[in-house]
Amino acid sequence: MATEMTATKRRRLERAGWKVGGVRDFLELTDAESALVELRLALSKEFRALRVRNGLSQGQVATLLESSQSRVAKMEAGDASVSLDLLLRGLISLGASRRDLAKAIAR
Repeated sequence: MATEMTATKRRRLERAGWKVGGVRDFLELTDAESALVELRLALSKEFRALRVRNGLSQGQVATLLESSQSRVAKMEAGDASVSLDLLLRGLISLGASRRDLAKAIAR
């Protein structure tokens, strides 16, 4: 879970010569790349939450998706090697509606 840096800590780091910024700055992401990363993370978070709400293990979801447990773990982690297609298919297979997907993206 992300944590906010206190203003005091930020000033101390800046005085010491450190440049303080976010992941977007560090990785030099474009607006589109940043939006895609945020979308992937939102869907991954919803995927895990839905799996847990349904009382399913990663292995059970893997069987449902005809995939592997390690792939399901990567889906939940927002791994870039997982296609958005698989992530969406997984969410729908777990019972997510279009409205649920929209809410996950909007959060």
